[in-house]
Amino acid sequence: MTVALVAVQNLAYHFDKAYSYRIPEEELPQAKVGCRVMVPFGKGNSLRQAVILEITELKGDLDSADKTIPKNVVEVTGAVKSTDAVKSTDTVKSTDTVKLIDAVKSIDTVKLTDTNLKDIAQILDDEPLFDEDMLELASYMKKHTFCTIFDALKTIVPGTTKRPADAMVKMVRLVDGTKKLTEKQQAVVNILKEKSECSVKELCYFTGVTESVIKTLEKNGVVELFEKEVYRRPYETKKIKEVPDILLTESQENAYKSLVSELGTGGVSLLFGVTGSGKTQVYLKVIDKVLERGQGIIMMVPEISLTPQLLDLFHERYGNKVAVFHSALSDGERCDEWKRVKNGDAQIALGTRSAVFAPFKNLGLIIMDEEQEHTYKSEQSPRYHARNIARYRAKKQKALLLLSSATPSFESFALARAGKYSLYVLKDRFGDATLPDVQIVDMCRERIMGNMREISTVLLAELLKNLDEGYQSIILFNRRGYNTFASCNSCGEVIMCPNCSISLTYHRANNRLLCHYCGYSVPFTITCPECGADDIHYAGAGTQRFEEELEELLPNARILRMDADTTMQKFSYDEKLTAFKNGEYDIMVGTQMVAKGLDFENVTLVGVLSADKQLFSDDYMSMETTFNLLTQVIGRAGRGKYPGKAIIQTIQPTNDIINLAAEQNFEAFFDIEIQMRKALIYPPFCNICTISFQGEKENKVHLSSLNFMKLIEKYAGTEFKGIKIIVLGPMPERISKVANKYRHRLLIKCKNDRQFREFLHTLLIEFSADKENNGVVAIPDII
Repeated sequence: MTVALVAVQNLAYHFDKAYSYRIPEEELPQAKVGCRVMVPFGKGNSLRQAVILEITELKGDLDSADKTIPKNVVEVTGAVKSTDAVKSTDTVKSTDTVKLIDAVKSIDTVKLTDTNLKDIAQILDDEPLFDEDMLELASYMKKHTFCTIFDALKTIVPGTTKRPADAMVKMVRLVDGTKKLTEKQQAVVNILKEKSECSVKELCYFTGVTESVIKTLEKNGVVELFEKEVYRRPYETKKIKEVPDILLTESQENAYKSLVSELGTGGVSLLFGVTGSGKTQVYLKVIDKVLERGQGIIMMVPEISLTPQLLDLFHERYGNKVAVFHSALSDGERCDEWKRVKNGDAQIALGTRSAVFAPFKNLGLIIMDEEQEHTYKSEQSPRYHARNIARYRAKKQKALLLLSSATPSFESFALARAGKYSLYVLKDRFGDATLPDVQIVDMCRERIMGNMREISTVLLAELLKNLDEGYQSIILFNRRGYNTFASCNSCGEVIMCPNCSISLTYHRANNRLLCHYCGYSVPFTITCPECGADDIHYAGAGTQRFEEELEELLPNARILRMDADTTMQKFSYDEKLTAFKNGEYDIMVGTQMVAKGLDFENVTLVGVLSADKQLFSDDYMSMETTFNLLTQVIGRAGRGKYPGKAIIQTIQPTNDIINLAAEQNFEAFFDIEIQMRKALIYPPFCNICTISFQGEKENKVHLSSLNFMKLIEKYAGTEFKGIKIIVLGPMPERISKVANKYRHRLLIKCKNDRQFREFLHTLLIEFSADKENNGVVAIPDII
């Protein structure tokens, strides 16, 4: 009998084991490791999708006591009596650096009978969708992010649960061109003599014949009709241009030569350079060298908004060798780009964090641009960080991981300073460009002088000057919407989202109040929903209101707003950025999407509104986030031959963080902040594990979080005595309800090692098994 061990879809974490199913004899030729299958699961035998992890041949009498399979891979039918054995298996697979399948084999076994196993219902793939490397990566992700194996697999390969149909086109090829033909038939044959094959559509277009003519030729044995898969291409591929060789500065050349020497080592390097220092030129030179070696390259950027400019550059230089990966692509486009990489038709994968899974068998280089950005971290299961996946793949495939930023993450910079990463520094801007002059404006003084607008008199004057001189400007205002909240002047009630503990934001574009968390919206109103008074006051400003303010102050200026509302349509990023690059707009106003990666030669002025907004949040990274955002947006000015200037508006003009960002002095900021992190024990001196508790009943969520705390105390004092952790909480989240789910959290300062992962796994399993916690889910997230 042949048995398949499978990972099943839609399982809770504590049920996520490899389950065994019998492979029917008629399905044996098609059944392979890595294929997707449909299996009956649970008491109701409902069909679920699964992936074959291993195939085992069992010979002999099934009733023989020595013919056994791993206890935890038997489908739950009551055959497994020992919960300790199952728990033991869970522990092994959550902590050891082994494939899941090896873990399940290490546990005691149970006698196998005909009644233990169910048959696989259907095999979905002719050839395996997942190879051994992908299965091992899924096991690594399960171990480090506490997701299920199936969730990891569907993240690694797009379209795992529902593969888009292949895009097929009718093709024609010549079989016999010697027969006597009509004029129209001869026209078809003449085209096919020039081309080895051609689509029916093209033949009809170029010859003027109908499809019936081609079908007659097929009937007479002159041509052959067949179907061919074509790739759905999300971007129009441009012809490769003759690009001049990149001339590097001395510091760039030194970095380039050192990076080339590290290719093939599986190591990690950090390229640290001020904004505009020419880090991209170094990338391109290293990429050229990797392509010469016939290896694949993954090039990651943190946001979709950074893809278009880089894509234009890569298409001009590398043409069809580039495949693109990001969330705006359709399922079909994403699958086809993935297939282009897997089939060897593309050698460069360019995109956001999902590009880290590009299926290169011979991977030579992974580049993470702006590696500090939070968007590289997934907020949905699996809660992976692209940097960790990149490190894993680089080490396994002996590829070089190149991290790059003007403001690297504290973790990466600390490791580089400690010598665990190679560090290369670019201190000056590329070419003749210089860092912009920065002026800090005290908005408290502006208010005293009678200016109640969002824009200071200083920034307004500079915008006017830039307009007169024909230059462009970028303004960062990191708040969406028109008004950020609405309240009643009569009773003081703030209009809140009924599903979330957050106020609604007014959007003038659609004249509605909108929740930015769950999407709930209501029409604009002046009537208070609490007391009925027609006295609603709208306050607080967002990008929409600031755009309107600028239009009043600068009626001749062409203003482009860039935020989540204006860029929700597919490729709207590309179109708007191209329009700005072509000079169709004078001023770009936007949220943080305008702060990084953009390179426009004609931009000479940058303005920052409410620069101190994030300084006072409860996040230990608030200082780092503020410094990074200011440094990056200031760096958008003066990147070409024209000198740049930046205006920072703040109510904290003497704040050290703001002044160091104005100076673009990352190392001085790092030296100050790292001492604070060390004193308070925050990363990089520890890891932070957040356990989020979510459920529909607030009191139950609170009680469950307390139950989890009791489990921590229990196991930290017994099986895991001596484990070094610091626990904060539990406490309600800052936004304690989202989409009708109440949220509490618990923070654990820890070392993310094997012992802690085993500890956390034990807690999660016991928490889930306790019926008192039914209706509440515990979600771990380690950074």
